[in-house]
Amino acid sequence: MMVRCVSIVLCGLLSFIGAASSASAGAPDPNSPETVIRELVHANVEKDMPTMSRLMAHDADITSYSIGGRKYVGWQEFEREMREEFANVQKFEIPIRELTVWHKGDVAWFTMELDYIRYVKEGGEIKRMLLPLRETGVLERRNGQWVMLSFHESFRSAQMTGPVAQQSAASAETRLVSNPPSAAVPDLSGEWDILEVEDDKRYKATLDKTGNGPYTQHGGRFITTKFEDRLWQGTWQQPGNDREGGFEVLLSEDGTEAKGIWWYTRVQGHKNIPPKEHGGTYHWKRTSRAPSASK
Repeated sequence: MMVRCVSIVLCGLLSFIGAASSASAGAPDPNSPETVIRELVHANVEKDMPTMSRLMAHDADITSYSIGGRKYVGWQEFEREMREEFANVQKFEIPIRELTVWHKGDVAWFTMELDYIRYVKEGGEIKRMLLPLRETGVLERRNGQWVMLSFHESFRSAQMTGPVAQQSAASAETRLVSNPPSAAVPDLSGEWDILEVEDDKRYKATLDKTGNGPYTQHGGRFITTKFEDRLWQGTWQQPGNDREGGFEVLLSEDGTEAKGIWWYTRVQGHKNIPPKEHGGTYHWKRTSRAPSASK
């Protein structure tokens, strides 16, 4: 699917679709739900939009979800983002790690784990990014043909490598939702050591319980916009070098570290930078918690 998928990916990126061979050799039914899923994955790898269009439902009210809070309603939203993803990515490699399919009558559903790998040209280099994804979805048999109805995508781990290059150009509303942290958000307060992995750049952040606060890099400040199922999202601003962007990290179960990605949305006078197209990988480690407030 994408990333931003699929995959994010979708990437998305989009996000539900990745790289793998098409139907399994010797499959008894060339039009089985599993074969259609694998063909969709292969179509993403080949940037084959006609095949994706043929194997996905075009109902105007069908809703799917990808990483980073991205939401697709109807075929056109998904198609638009996938075309931009195809234009931005040099090559895909996304092996399916696990795929289980069930069906009853004309309805099928599945779970899938895949590695969504994108190769993006940045400057004179081709940079690689791996997004470990988990997918679920529903298919329906219409006029004898199985088609994908909807999907839901999430990270299966925080072990992401390479520069940020997830799915690009979803609308601002679906890409970065400015929801205030809910009551379910854990206490994020304290000091955090921040590592930008590719450049080995290190600095410290001092955050309040809702995940907002300054950090020691060009007068920077983090603002948390959403936290759900340990997926921590927000924005950053650096007045010292006139830059800003976003971040998305997965908090560990014990709340002591987080791993994920960051990206630019503005560099001085250069605006409208596609989210998640240029950035890097984060590793945060919590070094201390803020003192508990007296009651």
